[in-house]
Amino acid sequence: MAFASNKNAYGICDITGFRYKHKDMKKTWDGLLVGKDQWDPKHPQLSPTAPPNDPQAIKNARPDTKDTNNFFTVYTNVGLGKLGTQLTSYEIVSAVGSVTIITT
Repeated sequence: MAFASNKNAYGICDITGFRYKHKDMKKTWDGLLVGKDQWDPKHPQLSPTAPPNDPQAIKNARPDTKDTNNFFTVYTNVGLGKLGTQLTSYEIVSAVGSVTIITT
């Protein structure tokens, strides 16, 4: 199919409806044929870039080693200011009070 390429060819703007010389018209990013005073470049926010992927693997991963730390360390400021003594007793003493039960 042949198209007119004459210097006198005209086109109608899709936005304003005004007549322009066809050689002066431009096509917008969404396919509209517009006059040179109506043409705007595509705004960068209309084609955002994809965010980068988060890495999932751990570089130079090592297997867990067995933890041989099987005692408690108590941190206190009692006892001459010595901190970090090993807990050797597992005894706990507590008191609630007296309970009276009356049955009738």
